[in-house]
Amino acid sequence: MLGMIKNSLLSTVEAWPYQVLRKGEKEQLSYEERVCEGGRFAVVEVVGKPFDEASKEGVLKLLKYVGGTNDKGIGMGMTAPVSITAFPAEDGSLQQKVKVSLRIPSQFQANPPCPSDESIKIEEKQGMTIYSTQFGGYAKETDYVSYAAKLKSALGSEAAYHKDFYFCNGYDPPMKPYGRRNEVISCRSPKKQLKHLLPLDSKFSHLPT
Repeated sequence: MLGMIKNSLLSTVEAWPYQVLRKGEKEQLSYEERVCEGGRFAVVEVVGKPFDEASKEGVLKLLKYVGGTNDKGIGMGMTAPVSITAFPAEDGSLQQKVKVSLRIPSQFQANPPCPSDESIKIEEKQGMTIYSTQFGGYAKETDYVSYAAKLKSALGSEAAYHKDFYFCNGYDPPMKPYGRRNEVISCRSPKKQLKHLLPLDSKFSHLPT
């Protein structure tokens, strides 16, 4: 536990790299289209519990893993964001199932330490194109559901994206009371492109540390 706390508080936070393709605003909601890099991720699935409870359980397991609960016993540093895959029901509420993911720090991408917790899996993920909207505060299930609905409304029929899941991303530790960053992200399907909202921005952006 001490290793997890030291790793979370004292390590430099490594950003998950992405490229902003376009920005848009509709119905007073700002959003972006991005390309996010792929890589290896530590992933844990929690089922049978409400979203907020399941998310906390999954995040804690991953923090322990990167904090030293692995076969090498080493703190790996932190990356941001912690990404929670949510699975909406037909009425928009969230099913009692989440997948919590954390990108392996670059230093360990080629050969990640094996998790001591067998429920944690190391998965290789391809790069993805996503639509994202951002909001502040301490995010809970109701906030993510609300902003997912707003993003869906803003995108309308101009974008094709997966409707059976979306990502709930958090960037900040619990002890940060102000300037918090949360995002709801929909993953674009390859069938249709969003119309250009602004000229392509070729510069890479990085998540703040």
